[in-house]
Amino acid sequence: MLELKKGIDILTDVGGVNTIAEARAIIEAKLDNVNREKLAPITNEEALIKIAAAINMCEPDDVFINTGSEEDCAWIRNYSLEKGEEKPLAKKGHTIHFDLAEDQARLVNQTFYIVNENEKTSAMAKKVLRSEGHAYVTQYMKGIMKGMTMMIGFYARGPVGAFATTAAIEISSSTYVLHSAELLYRNCYDKFDAEAERRGIFFTNVHSEGPNRPEDVPNARIFMDRSWLTTFSTFCTYAGNTLLMKKGNHRFSVDYATYFGVEKELSEHMFITGLKGKNGKVTYFAGAAPSGCGKTTTAMVGTGFVGDDLAQMWIAEDGTCRAINPEAGIFGIVEDVNREGDPMLMNSLRDNDTEVIWSNVLIGEDNVPYWNGSGENIPDEGFNFQGAWKKGMTTADGKVVPPSHKNSRCTIDAKAIENHDVEGNADPAGVPVKIITYSGRDADTMPPVWVAKNSDAGVAIGASIVSAATATEIGATGVRRQPWANAPFIPGALADYMDAQFKFFNSKKYSEGNRPIMAGLNYFLTHANRGSDGNGLLGEKKDVHVWLGWLASYVNGEVEAIETPIGFVPKYDDLKALFAGIDKEYPKSMYDMQFALYLDKIVARIDLQTEAYGKEDNLPPQLFTVFSAQKAELLALKDTHGAILDVEKL
Repeated sequence: MLELKKGIDILTDVGGVNTIAEARAIIEAKLDNVNREKLAPITNEEALIKIAAAINMCEPDDVFINTGSEEDCAWIRNYSLEKGEEKPLAKKGHTIHFDLAEDQARLVNQTFYIVNENEKTSAMAKKVLRSEGHAYVTQYMKGIMKGMTMMIGFYARGPVGAFATTAAIEISSSTYVLHSAELLYRNCYDKFDAEAERRGIFFTNVHSEGPNRPEDVPNARIFMDRSWLTTFSTFCTYAGNTLLMKKGNHRFSVDYATYFGVEKELSEHMFITGLKGKNGKVTYFAGAAPSGCGKTTTAMVGTGFVGDDLAQMWIAEDGTCRAINPEAGIFGIVEDVNREGDPMLMNSLRDNDTEVIWSNVLIGEDNVPYWNGSGENIPDEGFNFQGAWKKGMTTADGKVVPPSHKNSRCTIDAKAIENHDVEGNADPAGVPVKIITYSGRDADTMPPVWVAKNSDAGVAIGASIVSAATATEIGATGVRRQPWANAPFIPGALADYMDAQFKFFNSKKYSEGNRPIMAGLNYFLTHANRGSDGNGLLGEKKDVHVWLGWLASYVNGEVEAIETPIGFVPKYDDLKALFAGIDKEYPKSMYDMQFALYLDKIVARIDLQTEAYGKEDNLPPQLFTVFSAQKAELLALKDTHGAILDVEKL
């Protein structure tokens, strides 16, 4: 069981501030009159102690309080250009930020939870004891902002007043981090005290890039202090490591839901999107997918997407599953974003008057950003994440240097995208989620879409996600198990998290007809081993419209399905009609290849998961019950039909 406020609070201890009187004295001494006045409306004593401790620890020359006003935001943007963290591009409102070549993605091997003695954590989590975290912060963060300006902002991770929204303080010497925060989160300066009191907690985030030199990156650390809901980040600027309200605070939200919100709420690595049917009814989805597995693409397919990355969910008083997006913007990978697959996002990036922070793309001599997979002509030379670039250039070991990094990003306010559900994303009541999906990268086993028979089987789908490592994680390679696409962000014991999943989705608090259905999605099935001489994927990006459309039709009782051991799958005629709706033929031969059950492969997949989870302690028995029942049914079908089963025989 996680205990809050257990052990030494590293921030206040290293900062040497333990009382409100000490905090007020430091604020009086270190802030000028203007910024003291701006901080005055913040009266939460715990917050003021944390802020004063950060000032005393980091020793900045100046402190800037960001109220979220137009004047303050303009100051941050202008200072970022003056400081050189961003540079202006040809299009008004567009800037480029380059991270160090060694700091292009999440530093997974340098990211740790700070834990207390005998505190259980996930087997997938890296951790250090509180004493070790304390020693690092003492050595590397004392005085880390000398000669710099500390900037402090107050944000809400979700619409103000929503059940699952948590306020957060962002403290950084990086203008890029504060500029990004204004695009990605809701500034709640004037509501911070009320939100902290309503929720009972808030998050604190302290970051400094330090000198920002390649030689400092090995010393970079990203720490999450679970007990004190405080993150520390040093010697890096990549937003996934530094904009700690994102994945750092998501980890705290997962912890909080797992240990203090059982059967009430979940914190998930999920998109939220709405799909409008022919009758005008909007059906909302929430879906998990590891990076590079189609999560943003799926979100954008919605006629009104709410969020592309994170979801806070809870069971409302009316018995519906509700979800909010803790973010207000998008920090999105741009590789392979093009007009064919992502027309609305491209309109925002290329055509509309949108404020955009680009990172780690190629900047041509025309001062315009370019990236791989854009479908546009890329210049033969320019400047990118590793310096001056020319087409065909190679590294010292002979590897071709790409025009843009595979993890290049764009940061924009989601309102800039035409199909963004602005009202849904701003509603403290959240949107009513009817469908939960789980996606991975699976070349030869699972069909494109299937619905779990019950909530236990749905949790098992989420627990069984597998994927290939992507460029979002430095130091990760090969095929990886990705439970719920949330495993890198689950601090506590996996058994506790899984137990919370079973209890949430099986809760008796759902009203009749409002328990979400749970489904698997697989966009990466290939011709390989599918009775085909073809190559590549058995589908394309726009097929996502069909898979989501069928799920919406199914949950609304408009179509029936075929029952199989793994769950319910679509009938051919229903899919054919949906494909016609996107002006695409869907031959029966394609259906047969996509939805045939390759029984040996599915059984092997179940065995892989059973073995892996067998190494975890105290897992809920429901998981193994699902795996065992599915395996027995699959083997029985193999005895009758052989190793490959045409689902229509069922």
